[in-house]
Amino acid sequence: MAQPLKVGLAGVGTVGSAVVQLLERGRDKLIARCGRAIEVVAISGRSRHKKRGFDLAEFRWVGDPAALARDPAIDVLVEVIGGAGGPAKLAVETALTAGKPVVTANKALLAAHGQRLAALAERNAVALNFEASVAGGIPIVKTLREGLNGATFTRIYGILNGTCNYILTRMEQERLSFADCLKEAQRLGYAEADPSFDIEGHDTAQKLAILASLAFGTKIDPRAVYSEGIASITPADLNAAAELGYRVKLLGVAVKTAEGIEQRVHPTMVPKDSAIAQVMGVTNAVTIDADGIAPITLVGPGAGGEATASAIIADLADIARGVRTPPFGRPAARMTAVRKAPMQHHEGGYYIRLLARDRPGTAATIARRLAQQKISLESIVQRHDTGSRGAAQPGRSDEAVPVILITYATSEDAVHKALAAVRRDRVVYGRPQVIRIERA
Repeated sequence: MAQPLKVGLAGVGTVGSAVVQLLERGRDKLIARCGRAIEVVAISGRSRHKKRGFDLAEFRWVGDPAALARDPAIDVLVEVIGGAGGPAKLAVETALTAGKPVVTANKALLAAHGQRLAALAERNAVALNFEASVAGGIPIVKTLREGLNGATFTRIYGILNGTCNYILTRMEQERLSFADCLKEAQRLGYAEADPSFDIEGHDTAQKLAILASLAFGTKIDPRAVYSEGIASITPADLNAAAELGYRVKLLGVAVKTAEGIEQRVHPTMVPKDSAIAQVMGVTNAVTIDADGIAPITLVGPGAGGEATASAIIADLADIARGVRTPPFGRPAARMTAVRKAPMQHHEGGYYIRLLARDRPGTAATIARRLAQQKISLESIVQRHDTGSRGAAQPGRSDEAVPVILITYATSEDAVHKALAAVRRDRVVYGRPQVIRIERA
């Protein structure tokens, strides 16, 4: 049997600890599949004294992650420190320069430096594997990079943040406010004390930038991703979506268009009978559209120690077997700059919720402004039950009536121009709620 693959583990938090434990539990199976053992031989972390689910004394401790990366006693570096720079970046660069393959779960590092790190790995003829960086236990990187190598991708979209999906699920099922669901997510450990990275869409944007690069052969550019979060979503929106046959999800969507690659993260209405609409709680899902094949949807745990560790071990198994492919599926030199499709040119259906002034001429004014932008309506729902200032009373200009519009396909620019005109006409209260509709 071949010599064991000796692993240096940089980072021993939840994921790093799970890697150690899963490697030990799966030792015999990995030997059978890879023809050699995979063993952690050295560890670097912030504290040697914190309790973990294994005996740290069994492993050699290296205080500096970069020193671990250049250690001649290790064959491969696993980086689960996190962060776009600092020790994580230095350790990965050091390992690749030293001719050691790297496995990382660090989406922030890849989003910021993926192109350069891929080129460095290729120059030194070593692997840079990152299955765990997007959608946890879902093998989406390998699917795009290797499993569908001959496919021409047209669209990839998905639920890439479990925190947001959990909040939207609880809001819908229990009719709770966003604030209440966020507090519960924080209590359960699904959301951080500062949840802005998740709920404002930044986490999803980094992951989408990586997936778009894999699908379309472009350089990773998180700045090309349009992002909106979920804080504006209300139970009223979720109830209306359900009545209209939709469900609201925070989606990351990358689409190939005639103008370039459209990359966007925002709350989205998807048909209730679509595969992605069925994905609830902290679960993630990714749907792939490609020429010549029916849509493929992969569903699974998007985070958590063991789910992420399982993806890391799958990458280690490839290295143990001698499998190496360009990190983004093609040589780094052949990856093209992103030609960003302008968001204002996005076309699709829209859900629009207005708080209209209950007075003669309001409906005609709204209809006229929409018509001026050539926006056609699929449906109009007007509720006289509860308004923003109390029960709506016909003939009273200081009361508000919720009006919900579903448009046929139109442009982002047309919607914003029409609603800006409606607001100038002073026939609605507050800012209209706008949610894009994705035909799943």
